[in-house]
Amino acid sequence: MKAASQELLELLDLESLELNLFRGVGTGGETSTRIFGGHVIAQALAAGYKTVQDRICHSLHAYFVRPGDPKIPVVYQVDRTRDGGSFTTRRVVAMQNGKQILTMSASFHITEDGWEHQHVMPEVAGPEGLAERAELRAAVADQLSETHRQEFTRLRPIEVREVAPRDFFAPEPTGDVNHMWFRMSAAKDTSPAMQQCLLAYASDLNLLGSALRPHGLTWFKGGIMTASLDHAMWFHAPVLFENWCLYSMDSPFSGGARGFNRGSVYDRYGRLVASVAQEGLMRKFQNK
Repeated sequence: MKAASQELLELLDLESLELNLFRGVGTGGETSTRIFGGHVIAQALAAGYKTVQDRICHSLHAYFVRPGDPKIPVVYQVDRTRDGGSFTTRRVVAMQNGKQILTMSASFHITEDGWEHQHVMPEVAGPEGLAERAELRAAVADQLSETHRQEFTRLRPIEVREVAPRDFFAPEPTGDVNHMWFRMSAAKDTSPAMQQCLLAYASDLNLLGSALRPHGLTWFKGGIMTASLDHAMWFHAPVLFENWCLYSMDSPFSGGARGFNRGSVYDRYGRLVASVAQEGLMRKFQNK
């Protein structure tokens, strides 16, 4: 059986259809019931990179328009908006069945020197000794039906270790601050562009969960409908995602059936490599 991490690398290797038009596989990765948001963002960024040379992405801004169907491919159309002296701008539209499922603008920049400062990485427990996501899920899988158990325990490409994991099914209300370590060993020796695509994929993990924490909610508890509405990301420094990175998240606000979430990604040495912001749907939902 092919490793989940190798499958992800193949998902991000898009097929060129013609000039500015690319196709990606919809199935695989984080979920099997619908296309994971980070999956589409990462493929859209990979499509943008297919039209850019000698520049690295410094920011992307995406809107999720429709849920993606994992059973059919996703076609990515790239608009070469601008090729400037220092910056390159691309607009990427992801489509299925002739309809948009995501729109994204991304900006790429040459390497330049400048003034530097950053916030200090939070002091939290390191990844050593923390339980891996797969271990936590396996320990409670018997509380699910056989059908849901298979999806719940399916191997995922990103290794995740939460600093303070919550009960999946009966969580207590807690603070919105949410720390986790993540990495993908198979990222080793990949290009800087692929490293960014992998981090973009992983940046959608647990982020919306920050807004659920103060309300004692999880996706597994029920009573809530959630979906990512938009996603913005800024890349500050090169990342080696085969090494542990700390994802420090919080949620300053929720209201109007939406939750706002922020994230900062630090490498193991405390360097801030990326920042993330996302708004997600948090709609009350009655289980039938």
